Amino acid sequence: MIPYIPHTDADRRHMLEAIGLASMDDLFSDIPQEVLYRGDLEIDPGLSEEEVLNRLRSLAAMNRIGTCFLGMGCYDRIIPSTVKSLASLPSFVTAYTPYQPEISQGLLQAIFEFQSMVCSLTGMDVANASLYDGPTAAAEAAAMMLASKRKSNMVLVSETVHPFTIQVLQTWALGTGFVIRIVPERTCVADVELIGSSLAPHVAGVVVQSPNRYGYLEDYSGLAERVHETGSLLTISSDPLSLVLQRSQAEWGADIAIGDMQPLGLPTAFGGPSCGYMAVREPLMRKIPGRIVGQTVDIEGKRAYTLTLQAREQHIKRERATSNICSNQALAALTATIHITLVGYNGMLEAAALSRDKAAYLARLLEKHKSLSVGKAAPFWCEFPVVFRDASQMEQVLTALKSRDIHGGVRLGALTGRAEDEATLIVAVTEKRTREELDTYAHVVEEVLG
Repeated sequence: MIPYIPHTDADRRHMLEAIGLASMDDLFSDIPQEVLYRGDLEIDPGLSEEEVLNRLRSLAAMNRIGTCFLGMGCYDRIIPSTVKSLASLPSFVTAYTPYQPEISQGLLQAIFEFQSMVCSLTGMDVANASLYDGPTAAAEAAAMMLASKRKSNMVLVSETVHPFTIQVLQTWALGTGFVIRIVPERTCVADVELIGSSLAPHVAGVVVQSPNRYGYLEDYSGLAERVHETGSLLTISSDPLSLVLQRSQAEWGADIAIGDMQPLGLPTAFGGPSCGYMAVREPLMRKIPGRIVGQTVDIEGKRAYTLTLQAREQHIKRERATSNICSNQALAALTATIHITLVGYNGMLEAAALSRDKAAYLARLLEKHKSLSVGKAAPFWCEFPVVFRDASQMEQVLTALKSRDIHGGVRLGALTGRAEDEATLIVAVTEKRTREELDTYAHVVEEVLG
């Protein structure tokens, strides 16, 4: 009933003999006796494989999946079953990270395709082979902007950027001498005028986001020009699926494009793992963190792929490295690549348009209630803020929704810590939600609010 035993007694004796020891106690003899635990560990007796599977099945049966209206960076979207099947192939799963390009051509090609797709979506010139997630990509963008402008020590960040991204940026800046300055918003959108007036010689760059943390699509008209007048750089973070409907980062004149690939083929999975993307204009190519996969030819003239421009500590002198990123989310990037390849541009456009239309439908149903308001500070795409009379009323609605196995949205105040956000709920609607689910959501709200 036990299919796998790591080491038999004979294995242990053989290994000990090889290193000239007589027992396991000899192996750990350097450890002081007073710190060794002499009692019995409170561990249940071992189970057979079938018993373990039955236990896991009973635990899984306790899960309540429900209908998901959660968002703010992690979305419940339709993922073709083929995506997981292909991404789970052993040749991909075990490749991990392609240090030996001569035996990793398949994975390198997949990463090359990922980079090409990111460039197509963002309109930028060069993309790297992914980063850990969207917030990490923002921190790497801040580091790159500071490294690109001499005598700079500050990065301006719009308050409408995702709270997690702001937290990661502030954590990254600790102990570096660099300053992350949060520029206050203007009624739920970035205050472009205030950002422009805050620019100075010591400011390396600006980080903004669209759709922003409220779900609103931002208008960055003229921002890039003002940023570039002072020699600073502009970074725009965007949901990659939104880029088939809204302006790309390149169209806004950004120097760096970042975001999180989770909406494209990656399940919510309790919040991760995910995959960050980064693309830049060609002048920044040699400063981009992580790694880039390039296409070349081998000695026989056949197409081949190889790692290139690896400006990180593992490949060049540490003091010259642009990043301490030691790896990337290769498998998650591969999964996103497979998803994009399967659904194609038209499939992405359909998913984005359905999300927009279904979100607008639910918003119209909810705005009928006088005791709450649906945010209209700017156009939204797939999610929008719902402001209740108070936090108590919001919790009543969420409790009623949960009783129907509906996850009603994300409490904004729980992420920002601001008192003014305590009664604000961010509701996300993806192409996966059905009209029946949308009507049920509105009906439950009607039952609570009357």
